[in-house]
Amino acid sequence: MREQLLRYAADYAAAEDQLIGSGDGRSSIHFPSVFLFIGDHMSPVMNTIADINRTKWDNSTGVTYIQICSQDEHAAVDRSVDAIVHTVAVPEVSSHQTLRRDLHQAFYTHESKLIELNTALRRASGHLADYGRLYSSFERVHLSILTTADDPMNVLIPEITLLAEYIFAQSFKSVQMDLYVLMSESDQAAQFGYRSATSVAFMRELDYIQSPAYTFTAPLHMTEDKLTIPVSHAPSPLFDLVYVLSDKNERGVTVPNSLRESCDIICHIQLLKNRYQAGDSYRSQDGGYNNTSFKNNIMTESGRQGYVSAGFSRVNRPNQSIALTVLYHFYVKLLERMRTEQDWDIRDKLNYFGLDAAERGRTRNDLVPGNEAIMDMSALMTSGASYGSLKRMSLREAEEALFGQGCEAFFRDNCERIVHKRLGDFQADMRLQMAVNAAAKEHPHIGFFELTDWTDENQTGNVLTAVRGMIRDTSNDLQISEAELDTLYSGRVEDQPFQRLPLMDKHNVRSLIRYLTETVYGHKMHMLRIQVDLELLRRYEMALEKWHAQANHITVQLANLERELHQAATDSIRQADSYTGQNLFEYYERVTEDVMRELESKRGKSIFFDDRHMGPVSGLLDGGLSALVNRLTQTCRTLILSSQPFNQTFEEELLRRANVAAAYENRLVVPKEELFKKLYQTLEEHGGINVRLLDYTHEHRYEEKYFFGDYEGEFLPYAMDVDITSRIYKLGFVHERRSSGVEKLHLMGGFHLEDLMVYRNGKTYYETYTANGFVFHGIDVERLPELR
Repeated sequence: MREQLLRYAADYAAAEDQLIGSGDGRSSIHFPSVFLFIGDHMSPVMNTIADINRTKWDNSTGVTYIQICSQDEHAAVDRSVDAIVHTVAVPEVSSHQTLRRDLHQAFYTHESKLIELNTALRRASGHLADYGRLYSSFERVHLSILTTADDPMNVLIPEITLLAEYIFAQSFKSVQMDLYVLMSESDQAAQFGYRSATSVAFMRELDYIQSPAYTFTAPLHMTEDKLTIPVSHAPSPLFDLVYVLSDKNERGVTVPNSLRESCDIICHIQLLKNRYQAGDSYRSQDGGYNNTSFKNNIMTESGRQGYVSAGFSRVNRPNQSIALTVLYHFYVKLLERMRTEQDWDIRDKLNYFGLDAAERGRTRNDLVPGNEAIMDMSALMTSGASYGSLKRMSLREAEEALFGQGCEAFFRDNCERIVHKRLGDFQADMRLQMAVNAAAKEHPHIGFFELTDWTDENQTGNVLTAVRGMIRDTSNDLQISEAELDTLYSGRVEDQPFQRLPLMDKHNVRSLIRYLTETVYGHKMHMLRIQVDLELLRRYEMALEKWHAQANHITVQLANLERELHQAATDSIRQADSYTGQNLFEYYERVTEDVMRELESKRGKSIFFDDRHMGPVSGLLDGGLSALVNRLTQTCRTLILSSQPFNQTFEEELLRRANVAAAYENRLVVPKEELFKKLYQTLEEHGGINVRLLDYTHEHRYEEKYFFGDYEGEFLPYAMDVDITSRIYKLGFVHERRSSGVEKLHLMGGFHLEDLMVYRNGKTYYETYTANGFVFHGIDVERLPELR
């Protein structure tokens, strides 16, 4: 059930991210974009980035994803990601001590794998050409390389990157390359020493390939005939910019859901650098990103290029929490409508269950033959006894003298057996449920919990007690009727009130037979009807007990579901930001009730229990609890969450929630300025840089911050004007037609690898491992810069 609820909430949130209000205005990228993932554990990163791009970019289908690893990771790649996966050559025998060096050597010695890599990159270039119509310009391609600092495969980054640049340059006039390095400082339990040493080795190589004097030449481009073409790189840094993202922020605190946040940062940086600029009126005031200016500001006087990190924050409508909260309130209010507490008398209750006298009489008449069934009894063969010999006998003796056991056999065969057969086919459970279903349509205002109370023997005025009273009364009637039959049978023939004629013996015998048939066996038919009444009541009693047990089980399950929904909603609210998640429960309780009342006024009181939505109350759990939750979530999405009150900008929605209790508890109304100020502070506080530096006020620190949101809304213009005279960083925005929230990207550059805590902490491990015979580099160590 919890999985069902979370899936429902996630689906609603995903839909709202794209469709809320007039629709979140998804951006488009200007130039083609390629993401190249290097390493054996990059599939989760690729899947997450592809998912974000699908949500954020209109032309995301044209983005190309390439993964290069040392093992086949097809199984780990999301099927929805159209990725080109290539495996590099792995040395057959490789020591833990020389793994990075051996990978580097194997790359050059396995020609078939190098040809395959050439083919994969050419296929990627062709993939971009296939989707060229999606881009505004095909002059440049943005190539983003992603890796983790401790993955041995990053020893091949220069070779793979330059080969990709060479092949893409055959289709594009320029190739802009950025490197994103993901670092893990939290999970250092396993192989922490070796992983730290490997990370420092890669960072030392990174300083080398980012130096202004870096050059490279190698026979990497290969044809299908194994002819090689050298790939060269002129003296300059290999990458335009290098971004370092850790799972700890600059305060040393672990970043919650760090993988998702790092991917959000990467996708927003890409959008910032490669966004299609529509012809709108905001270009003059958005403080747009300038890559050249940013690079110049993070470069030292000596020309040494600084590295970049970033932070990311967002304030938006907590859609998952809203979905679960509304679902809970919707369900609670459905239960309230099933507890209508109608004041019905016992006759009306019996009538609801089809147990009123008229309905039971019709049922009995269907089971018991009419009196015509005994009319043929008078034609039975008699013994020929004279009336004179019979008149002083009792009726029982006269019947036996005339017919022996014939009358009783006839009555048994033509009446009692027929009744027993019909009773055998009669299903009281089904008849009771049919009556309830029919009554539910006629009286939709009667709640399910009421019906449960009506069949509870411990509740006042319940039908079970009434039925048991009728059983006692009917049983008494049967005893009285049996006594009357005995009295009738014991009476003398000559005392009975039937017509006699003097000297007409045969006539008098026929009159006696007719009287016997009509009176005695007529009375027996009456007793048979009473017996059927009694049997029906006893069967209905058992059916009611069973129905109540089932109904009570259902009410218990419904109550349990209420607790589950409440728990899911409160858990989700607890995980949401304390400010943007305020007053969710109170506000959406009122909104849900208002929407439900409006729907009932327009479409009838029974709208929610229509067959198209929840269905009849009596059949709520026919398909089990899972089916009920499915119907509940579908009905909530269809009828409640699609209504007008949920079509608001996040500023309007949050302001309404902030003031939901003002009129009821005499609280001060939260002004819009105060709300916006708090939102601004929330974005600032949550947008810390995701990297740990020895001194975060280092000399070359340079910062830029960008909002992603709707400038036509109210919050973004406010945020752009805050601290406009005193801020020491550049502030800009990217206008997107969105109404569900605002995001903020915080760029900080100018630091160097020796400023990183992970570098400083890992340097000792690197030196120790190197001194003990470990070889981490594929090139001559003498070419690398000294450890700083």
